Amino acid sequence: MFARERVSAGSRAMPLSAVDRCRIAFLFALAALLLPLLSHTAFAAYPERVIKIIVPFAPGGGTDAIARVLAQEMAKDLGASIIIENKPGAGTIIGAQAVASAEADGYTLLMGSFAHAVNPSLYAKLPFDPNKDFAPVAFIARSPNIVVVNPKSSFRSVADLIAAAKAEPDKISYGTFGTGTSAHLAGEMFKRMAGVNMTMVPYKGSAPAITDLIGGQTQVMFTTVASAASLIEGGQLRALAVTTAERSPAFPQLPTVAETGLAGFEAETWYGLFAPAKTPPEIIDRLNRSAAKAVQADAFKKLSVNEGLVLIATPPEEFGRYYRSEVERWRKVIEQAGIKAE
Repeated sequence: MFARERVSAGSRAMPLSAVDRCRIAFLFALAALLLPLLSHTAFAAYPERVIKIIVPFAPGGGTDAIARVLAQEMAKDLGASIIIENKPGAGTIIGAQAVASAEADGYTLLMGSFAHAVNPSLYAKLPFDPNKDFAPVAFIARSPNIVVVNPKSSFRSVADLIAAAKAEPDKISYGTFGTGTSAHLAGEMFKRMAGVNMTMVPYKGSAPAITDLIGGQTQVMFTTVASAASLIEGGQLRALAVTTAERSPAFPQLPTVAETGLAGFEAETWYGLFAPAKTPPEIIDRLNRSAAKAVQADAFKKLSVNEGLVLIATPPEEFGRYYRSEVERWRKVIEQAGIKAE
């Protein structure tokens, strides 16, 4: 671009003339003007190929269902194909690692959930850094867990449950769908805040845990709306309270656990979209706007009724703050209870 003078060893470089200095300054200024324009043009073309959302669970569950409706609606808005790839295993670590190691170009995303916030405390070592290797894109939805008992139980309120647990420590058992799940950690938080001892019984999934609750093998469960709603309506389970800070639109008649006397109690299942760290902010913003539009679709509203969801779609910064607060909330519970991943 510029003519250079070859300078031999021992010689001195010739000073630049005023004209050369002006020419160099002009070229730097021109580059500063052109680079944002070129960058904008590149991002304006996004997306140019298929986007993949990795779901770190097997097909058929709540996270998978939400991801598929999200993909369907975002594809309409973005004008691109979006596919779901299920990568279950190791408590969502396999799927999350696939996203952490992917190119930061907006074409590989993670459907994150409650597990993404608790894994840093459950596992001594992860193959990625949850705080440094992911960029929050959009907070999609949240959902309460429900405190449920057998309809033949004498427990008709959370106060009844606490009184019984205090009267006979460790006699009451609560079922979970695995170590470190929302059902497990909500139960551990409940024990700590209520000052009671109850025995945790782990199951491989919510269905067998609920079956044993109905059968009387366990006494209580902190389960999801999706797994319990139809059973509550059918009289096979009795609901005592929801675990969120506010009452659930799905069960507005139920008090929150906090309302029953455990002020500050809050535990919820949530879903959010993440991208690899260093994904360009322009792409993050485009995806966020698309997700916000997607949750307004009729298909999402129908799903929200079935799953007991409260649809959110917050900006990336707000989702990031929420995620960090969840990591800290459950770190304390996990450390105090001495829980380790199986």
